[in-house]
Amino acid sequence: MKKKFSILLTLVLSSIAYWATAQISEAALQKPWKAQWITGPGIPVNRYTAASDATLKQYGVFKFRKTLELNEKPSSFMVHVSGDNRYRLFVNGKHVSQGPARGDLYFWNFETVDLAPFLVAGNNVIAAVVWNDGRDKPEAQITHVTGFILQGNTAEEEVLNTNDSWKVIKDESYSPLQVKAPGYYVAGPGELLDMRKHVKGWTAASFDDSYWEKARTITAGTPKAASVNSTGWMLVPSSIPPMEMTVQRLATTRKAEGVKVPANFPATKTKVTIPANTRATIVLDQGFLTNAYPTLVVSGGRDAAISLGYTEGFYIHKGEDLRGFRPPTLSKGNRNEVDGKIFIGKLDSLISDGTSNQEYTPLWWRTYRYILLTVNTKAETLTIDDIYGTFTGYPFVQNASLQTSNAELGKMMDIGWRTARLCAFETYMDCPYYEQLQYIGDARIQALVSFYNAGDDRLVKNGLTLMDHSRLAEGITLSRYPTDLNQEIPTFSLWWIAMLHDFYMYRPDSTFVKGKLPGIRQVLSFFESYQQEDGSLKNVPYWVFTDWVESKGWDFGMAPKGVHGESAILDLTLLWAYQVASRLEQGLGVKEISRNYSKKAQQLRKTIQSRYWDAQKGMYADTEAKDVFSQHVNSLAILSGVIEGGNATTLANKIITDTSLAPASIYFKYYLHQALTKAGLGDDYVKWLDIWRENIAMGLSTWAEISDVNRARSDCHAWGSSPNIEFFRIVLGIDSDAPGFAKVRITPHLGAMEEIGGEMPHPNGKISVKYKVQQGVLQAEVLLPEKIEGAFVWKNKTQILKPGKNSFKL
Repeated sequence: MKKKFSILLTLVLSSIAYWATAQISEAALQKPWKAQWITGPGIPVNRYTAASDATLKQYGVFKFRKTLELNEKPSSFMVHVSGDNRYRLFVNGKHVSQGPARGDLYFWNFETVDLAPFLVAGNNVIAAVVWNDGRDKPEAQITHVTGFILQGNTAEEEVLNTNDSWKVIKDESYSPLQVKAPGYYVAGPGELLDMRKHVKGWTAASFDDSYWEKARTITAGTPKAASVNSTGWMLVPSSIPPMEMTVQRLATTRKAEGVKVPANFPATKTKVTIPANTRATIVLDQGFLTNAYPTLVVSGGRDAAISLGYTEGFYIHKGEDLRGFRPPTLSKGNRNEVDGKIFIGKLDSLISDGTSNQEYTPLWWRTYRYILLTVNTKAETLTIDDIYGTFTGYPFVQNASLQTSNAELGKMMDIGWRTARLCAFETYMDCPYYEQLQYIGDARIQALVSFYNAGDDRLVKNGLTLMDHSRLAEGITLSRYPTDLNQEIPTFSLWWIAMLHDFYMYRPDSTFVKGKLPGIRQVLSFFESYQQEDGSLKNVPYWVFTDWVESKGWDFGMAPKGVHGESAILDLTLLWAYQVASRLEQGLGVKEISRNYSKKAQQLRKTIQSRYWDAQKGMYADTEAKDVFSQHVNSLAILSGVIEGGNATTLANKIITDTSLAPASIYFKYYLHQALTKAGLGDDYVKWLDIWRENIAMGLSTWAEISDVNRARSDCHAWGSSPNIEFFRIVLGIDSDAPGFAKVRITPHLGAMEEIGGEMPHPNGKISVKYKVQQGVLQAEVLLPEKIEGAFVWKNKTQILKPGKNSFKL
């Protein structure tokens, strides 16, 4: 019942926020705000004084309050809210908003919330906690100065505008804990909270804030449209909905030492008593990986030290010296196993003040399957009253289904959906535990999962726009954005063009794509400066990442490069980008530019054929020396049309059978499978999923970052969720056949399956299919949305599809 209520509350809050967003006043978007950015003690209010950036961006947790007296409960009370780094807003003790959605200083988001449902006649307390993680902040978090702002939407609501009428205190009970995790970690610090110093009960009307200081004002809030000089945050309304918040109880206790744990703990709220002067450890299992705000409630046990450790899976330890270890020193093995393994990962710590019902929830959510709960009591007994999580993430809804008796496909679908959800918050993320960064290479696949499984394009548009904002003066985008540390992967800029083309084909919003055409032109202009007379690229700078491959000539994800700086993978990726950019310019932009791109593509196609084709092996090489070959190059040759027809089919068979080729990882298999299907081998798609089967056999509940599951740093990378696309696009055969999904082309690849069906979202409704094969005859039922027509292709036979129900045999 509690879970259902939480889901309902999430939907209500989302509705409130969206209704509010639609009602933003023109003044809030076009004119300087009357509200001031405010901050707390110790933070300089003028960054142009002698204060250093280190002081401006130091770690700190600040709590703000304002009391509002109302004669009656209002029917509407809209406000706009933002903070730096992060804020959480409460009204009369109830959490109503959090943010801001991540962006940059030129596009700093604010959330619009209707507070009316939470207000009462009489005294009301509006409160916010704002924190800055300082030098340990997440890499995805851009920052300016620790601050908070709230602006009323109209004159009536301006009584709540932030200024020095608000009160503030710095909560000195918090301090950061550095994270020791294997591999690259940039997702923010853990927390140490000393309950003996903690400011409690501060969101309640009865709280005494007489000793709090007046808030210190920094500068007026400035919408982007009203920004004359860049003095900080240029405010824009957030384009995404509030994140989901759903109560999620941990499933079971896997191990306990130093304490007797009741059988139903923690699945149900049950007390656990830990005697004085005791060290107790409890391994709690969620049963699957999740992103959640863990909540721990304890009583008594003054001065007891408590820690919560979060891990995707425990590590196998064979006596290695763990000082300075790096992957692949340790492996996780089967993720279902905990015995004989060790914990390594992120920690939060808590010191008890001995009172009853001390409640701790970290300021930011955590990623975990397992929580290692460690308690060291002093002279007093401590009681664990409860521990549970609150799942959070972008509020995607699964609007696709696969009807099949093949339980394995159903399980892959579920795991892929969970992976995609855990890698989606205010932006797409490569992984939730280690980085939380939005990379284009990952996001392209994640966007297609969103289209095929949810039918929700808001996070896709947000991602495409953020990447457009990241562009360097040279023309290319950054590889990931938002980020406070620039990273350039030129190939990802090309995949950004492909991602825009995906949007063009699957969503009916050509105006959005048209606005990105100047960015496409700049990206391609960058590459043109590195093209030789024959169109081939040479010595392209930066991290030219393609895939995580360990094979001859590959270096840290970069494909082999020839002695003259050439690379078949780079040339083929550029060729594909020219092709899709030409189609976009033809449909939305300048036809002369389209013809120019088409001409460049034709030249590059000829160059690729002459430079890299090895007639003896019947394959394309990675370099002109023709001494290294990969699945990647040959897949891209098929996808870009360098090789077609029967020759492509012959090449596709070699890609599968020639074990000397550098293999595609779980990420690049997305492109491999598309190529094999284009070459006519799609009926074998289900046979190509061994990596995903290995993930399942190793106990993962999400897809690992790399193909070698034992050595995987991250257990959750949504670029591995491509089966959630291909069960619909390849197996059921549903694909867009015109911009905006205005037409449908359905080409099933059923292999040995005799019966299967499914449905998926479409901008006009949904597409539903059912197939049954008997004695070589396909019986099909296809349901299309209104105004959508298409074609159904089966064994070289074509059936015209009309809106509504289509039933036929082929």
